[in-house]
Amino acid sequence: MSLFTELRMRYPIIQAPMAGVQGSELARLAQSGLGPFNINFFCHRQREPDPVALARWQQRLSPYYAEFGLEPSAVTTAPSRAPFNEVHAAMVAEFRPAVVSFHFGLPAPELLARVKAAGAKVFASATTVAEAVWLAQHGADAIIAQGLEAGGHRGHFLSDDIALQQSTLTLLAQILAVTDLPVITAGGIVDGKGIANALEMGASAVQMGTAFLCCHEATTSALHRAALHSPQGQQTALTNLFSGRPARGIVNRLMRELGPLSDLAPHFPYASGALAPLRVAAEKAGDSSFSPLWAGQNVSGCRDLPASELIACWAKEARLG
Repeated sequence: MSLFTELRMRYPIIQAPMAGVQGSELARLAQSGLGPFNINFFCHRQREPDPVALARWQQRLSPYYAEFGLEPSAVTTAPSRAPFNEVHAAMVAEFRPAVVSFHFGLPAPELLARVKAAGAKVFASATTVAEAVWLAQHGADAIIAQGLEAGGHRGHFLSDDIALQQSTLTLLAQILAVTDLPVITAGGIVDGKGIANALEMGASAVQMGTAFLCCHEATTSALHRAALHSPQGQQTALTNLFSGRPARGIVNRLMRELGPLSDLAPHFPYASGALAPLRVAAEKAGDSSFSPLWAGQNVSGCRDLPASELIACWAKEARLG
């Protein structure tokens, strides 16, 4: 029995983690009983904030603060993301999701053991063949091959060199050659043709995020939706400005003026603290200049439809059962 038959998935399509633009309605969690669900966690190694780096970052953003009439005291230094910990493990034990997926590697062995003891299958992102091999050796039940085209944060964890990343289908082929684990492919897949191509190459399933951004159930902001439907949406880049780690998003004013990748951005996840007040002020004025507009390289599949209708379209195009 394949892993995905065991999970009782109707189609080999997994909704990607989409922090900030989704809730239970898009993921269909709310007491509907419609299939298995996956809870996703970051498992980065949390570092203490660097006061010098934070001060330098705030100084660089000070002209923008002045532009919007903001006080420097609006900055927060609290981390915006916590890595997987004891509290999260207790939640997994209570709710017993079918799948728990991880970004940035895997949690400590004792925490991973608690996830498996709760009956969950463990999926984890790999951006290189070396990461896929490491995940297979350290307890993953399936590997998510995250290609360079994918939107949002890179899942890299063995090296910070993003030049090591490969395109989705190249990465998929190479990971399939080194592991017998199920491989889920992610990045640039927005329609049935893309799904069919990945499955024909040997992927057990696809993971799609960008294509869900304009679904009726998504909580994607009006500004973000407008960017996706505009010529601006055709230009994405990897940027560390919004969190401190590279993530792919639509190019906006901040990325153009500071450069998408900058040594000025404090390490993850502290860069977001100084940007948060700017984002709020700008969005109130109808401006997405300081908002992380996460999206993959291909936004052509973003359609204003209920998620169920969109999935049905893909299934028909891909000739899924």
